[in-house]
Amino acid sequence: MRIAILGASGRVGTRLIELTLANPGLELVAALVSPHSRLVGTPVAGGSIEYRPAERWIKTRSDVMIDFSTPAASLAMQDLLGTKSIPVVIGTTGFTSEDDAHLTAFSTSRPLMISANFAHGFESFRRSVIDFARRMPDATVTISETYHARKKAEPSGTSRLLARDLFEAQSLAMGFPAPEPVILIDRIGETVGINEVRFTMGSARTVFSYRVETLAAYAEGALAAAQWLVSRQHLAGRYSLANSLAD
Repeated sequence: MRIAILGASGRVGTRLIELTLANPGLELVAALVSPHSRLVGTPVAGGSIEYRPAERWIKTRSDVMIDFSTPAASLAMQDLLGTKSIPVVIGTTGFTSEDDAHLTAFSTSRPLMISANFAHGFESFRRSVIDFARRMPDATVTISETYHARKKAEPSGTSRLLARDLFEAQSLAMGFPAPEPVILIDRIGETVGINEVRFTMGSARTVFSYRVETLAAYAEGALAAAQWLVSRQHLAGRYSLANSLAD
């Protein structure tokens, strides 16, 4: 499988490159970075592939692209791809509702697999807390997240996804809008990612916790999603991790 990586110099992008180069069944064909990156023109891991801006990649043959960049870079790439049918796995977060609508529009031309968290096991964790919310719609929900100290002190894409899902689950179960879940934010050292959902039910409490030990977890999950998109030869459309687990 020939892979192009957008956001190749980032925390997850770097792990994607390492995993791709270490897997004999995968081939890195493009490592894409900002035009202003100091890495532009330098070799990737001493090999024949160089870091380069996205616009210089467009004619390179790839089976799939994996995108862990920024919302602006991600949307610019989708625009650059035009009507090309190359599958794209998007782990970039921070999209606005308008950005998200644009992604849906782009998915009419190619398969897009979009998730706020590709780490193994997260989708099962997400389903578990949604199921509990449906069964206990009157519980008070608190979502907490802990990430590394350099991450912005605002809710992550993972927490926003959980908050939306839990609000919808409780609202549907009750038949009227539920209270919005509270999101608590903490930044500590080199913490990769800890996500916790607490359901408070008066004199009782249930806590679901999910912890990512290394950044490789996000990269491994994204590569698995890419293989799913390519091996199944999916038609253009918008896909989620739930779709891949349903097969």
